[in-house]
Amino acid sequence: MSGNSLGNLFKITTFGESHGKAIGVVVDGVPSGLKLSDEDIFFELKYRRPGNKYVSTRKEEDKPQIISGIFNGKTTGMPLAILIENKDPMPLHYEEIKHKPRPGHADIAYIEKYGYENWDYRGGGRSSARETVARVAAGAIAKKLLLLNNTIVAGYIKASGDLFIEETPNFDEILCSRESEVRTIKSKEEKLKEIIEKIRKEGDSIGAMVEIIVKNPPKSLGEPVFNKLKSDLAKSLLSIPGVVGFEYGIGFKSYKLKGSEVMDEIYYDGKFRFRKNISAGILGGISTGEDIILRIAFKPTSSINKEQKTIDMNNLKPTTLSIIGRHDPCIAIRGVSVAESMVALTLVDHSMLSGIIPKVKLTDQQSDIIEKRWSEFKEKCM
Repeated sequence: MSGNSLGNLFKITTFGESHGKAIGVVVDGVPSGLKLSDEDIFFELKYRRPGNKYVSTRKEEDKPQIISGIFNGKTTGMPLAILIENKDPMPLHYEEIKHKPRPGHADIAYIEKYGYENWDYRGGGRSSARETVARVAAGAIAKKLLLLNNTIVAGYIKASGDLFIEETPNFDEILCSRESEVRTIKSKEEKLKEIIEKIRKEGDSIGAMVEIIVKNPPKSLGEPVFNKLKSDLAKSLLSIPGVVGFEYGIGFKSYKLKGSEVMDEIYYDGKFRFRKNISAGILGGISTGEDIILRIAFKPTSSINKEQKTIDMNNLKPTTLSIIGRHDPCIAIRGVSVAESMVALTLVDHSMLSGIIPKVKLTDQQSDIIEKRWSEFKEKCM
């Protein structure tokens, strides 16, 4: 069974390796009639791109090419294939890694599963976070489709090192953190930059917590008992390289609270509402229509300049490794865009399963509504 695909009605399959010719994604299940261009995809990809001083210095344009599924500027209902070339690979950085698997990376797991002779050691090959560029490309389509119901997904770095943002900021602050070089809200940007700069100078890395908010989610998404919305969101988000924890709502704080402390008043104002939204928009695995609030933990990347102990695959004897190359001191910075995309992909798939987003064809009116809201979404933080 391949693990390269995700989704039921809205299905993506990614392909490509970190230092191969290209990364790509096939998106099947996009209804016909959606206005879509390379520029729409690039709008989301630019927020994940490497190249600024706080992330990897790898210089990738990440200009997407939609090579199928479009006619006269609209989707045809057939599979969409999107290609993103790798313009700046440096496989020579990985010659030592060819026989020294990196501690903390997927190297040894891939070697034992697929064979040492078949292992693409160039930046981790398929296990590299470079693969996630394809997820963000597909996520751009999902984000656009969600606007049919005015559903918006946005995230930011909530915590890293000694930075912790206690209260969830207002949604506009979170949305506009996409313009931050370190993907956090404006009032905490300088603090996080100081943390990243210090870590980078030390040749080390640091983890982070990312919070994702879904504004105006459709209600009644999710199916009992094994296709709950929360379980599918967890699967999508935990599939991101470097993600080691998932929670929603009060999450891991639950173990120290009493039932009386998390009781949420139900009231009615034309629809059923929850006074505090303690369940973060999901009850019984089904969305309530309240904002969905999720958090994920990114571990510090293991690609650091400090000496590490490993095994030499040539003789199976202990050796040391100091990783060179272009690596993120905090992978969560670019990981925010990936997390937003995984949430959007999951929500679109469930929206189609629930009949909220058409499975086959958008009407002209629906297409125009999406296009208008997409334009407003892009201009929001300018």
